Amino acid sequence: MSNIVAIVGRPNVGKSTLFNRLTQTRSAIVDSVSGVTRDRHYGKSEWNGIGFSVIDTGGYIDGSDDVFEDEIKKQIELAIEESDVILFLVDVSDGVTSMDEDVAKLLRKTTKPSFLVVNKVDNSKRVNDAVEFYSLGYDNYYCISSSSGSGTGDLLDSITRYLNSNEELNVENIPRLAFVGIPNVGKSSMINTLLGKERNIVTNIAGTTRDSIHTHYKLFGYDFMLTDTAGLRKKSKVNENLEFYSVMRTVRAIENSDVCLLLIDALKGFNAQDLKIFHLAEKNNKGVVILVNKWDLVNKETFSTEQYTKAITDKIAPFIDVPILFTSAITKQRVLKAMEVAISVWKRRKIKIKTSELNDFLQEILKKNPPPSTKGKYIKIKYCTQLPTYTPSFALFANLPQYVKDPYKRFIENKLREKFGFSGVPINIYFRKK
Repeated sequence: MSNIVAIVGRPNVGKSTLFNRLTQTRSAIVDSVSGVTRDRHYGKSEWNGIGFSVIDTGGYIDGSDDVFEDEIKKQIELAIEESDVILFLVDVSDGVTSMDEDVAKLLRKTTKPSFLVVNKVDNSKRVNDAVEFYSLGYDNYYCISSSSGSGTGDLLDSITRYLNSNEELNVENIPRLAFVGIPNVGKSSMINTLLGKERNIVTNIAGTTRDSIHTHYKLFGYDFMLTDTAGLRKKSKVNENLEFYSVMRTVRAIENSDVCLLLIDALKGFNAQDLKIFHLAEKNNKGVVILVNKWDLVNKETFSTEQYTKAITDKIAPFIDVPILFTSAITKQRVLKAMEVAISVWKRRKIKIKTSELNDFLQEILKKNPPPSTKGKYIKIKYCTQLPTYTPSFALFANLPQYVKDPYKRFIENKLREKFGFSGVPINIYFRKK
């Protein structure tokens, strides 16, 4: 399972500042990623070797002082439902407000770990002022200043006790496939077509709190998990802010998967939303297969598969080594092929290359195309090894790794892809001092 930490609270208590502190400015941070539908409010963080995602609920609230009843309540309920840990942020300079009490009341309904975090505590007087927040019913609280970072280390130490370690995230050796994409692109139809009446469901595994979103399934002689990010709950129950809802569900599905099948609408083309979801999967080092769905509705005289493929690869560059299939959930066109390709990508993601084979190949490349010199300095790459990570990562040891430029890194990556077949799989290249 992935780790998701949600920051909740009334407006203007510093949620976005804390979010930026956790996802961008700490030295332990591994990455910062745009959200699916809005930039800035979804990010990656790491503490004590444990990776987790951070969701800033404040980024999705528009409205005035009276927004609590609608937006804040919906989003806190959703954060409770989807996240693993909740940070309840309050502002020491305002003291306890009625809106804080309302948020605390909502959080008391959950059994999930929630932490009361008193923000803007930047002097000893404010430490004393924070005592009044005991009235919210918490046994303990954390005094922090999200702008300076003071107190956040102790908070993170406590949070990570409730999160899965990276080793626990990948224990099950069954490919986990997620159908992702913007709303109404055909995710549910694709899964229904795939499962059909003759489905062989082994077991249903419950999602966080809702009915099963993961289905253990058998096909092509493989066991695998299917994750549907489409709305599986009855429509009467879906009254959340849809934008925020789709972000959290997509984040959860991508992080809990090995391979993402990104569905795009053939009639609408590959748009900015599709690109953000693609980058989300890529940044999380997940395998990717792009399915151009509803292909049966396209006028083939206007668009050929070659034109369409080029239009997509132009947008997703430089990571263009991705399988692209043209499908229809309604006519069942290439639906089984999509699963076959996804399982192939999963296998490629697990490829381990012998160090001797890797270095023989590297020496061949270096003879023909050594790294260009920089400022009169010649870079010598001596050795290469594959790192023991869950996704293909390679360390190349050189005398002057700081002078290796991105174009040469991409050249090495492309050669590795060409030789060892990493289609659909993001790979990481690191240059280190020998």
